Amino acid sequence: MSTKISHSGVIESMEGNSVHVRIVQTSACAACKVAGYCNAAESKEKIVDVAPVDISLYKVGQVVTVSASGQVAARALLWGFGIPFLVLVGVLFAALQVSGSEGVAAFSALAALVPYYGLLWVFREKMREQLAFSIE
Repeated sequence: MSTKISHSGVIESMEGNSVHVRIVQTSACAACKVAGYCNAAESKEKIVDVAPVDISLYKVGQVVTVSASGQVAARALLWGFGIPFLVLVGVLFAALQVSGSEGVAAFSALAALVPYYGLLWVFREKMREQLAFSIE
């Protein structure tokens, strides 16, 4: 099993000490021979910001490979999905015990995610340092 996640992409633009790379993110079945006939196949273009050590080595239109470590991917999944799931389930059961109403519990669980994602937004710059991509 690989410890790196890599995507091939094209440098879209450069700004300051940041390079914006356009990658095509495909699902596992997008490369299938019958993907054109199946609704499950999908691919999305995304722009990834990378801060290389020496920006002068790159130019707009250049094909590069962008990568992140498996640890970075695991951290991103934990912050984006794991912790919110635990918050949602924890608040759901606690609110159900306190209120006895399923509607109130469901609303409380969903409302508890607002401050969590608000905190992620507040600390986005700090997280950007920990969830960094690199150009190979």
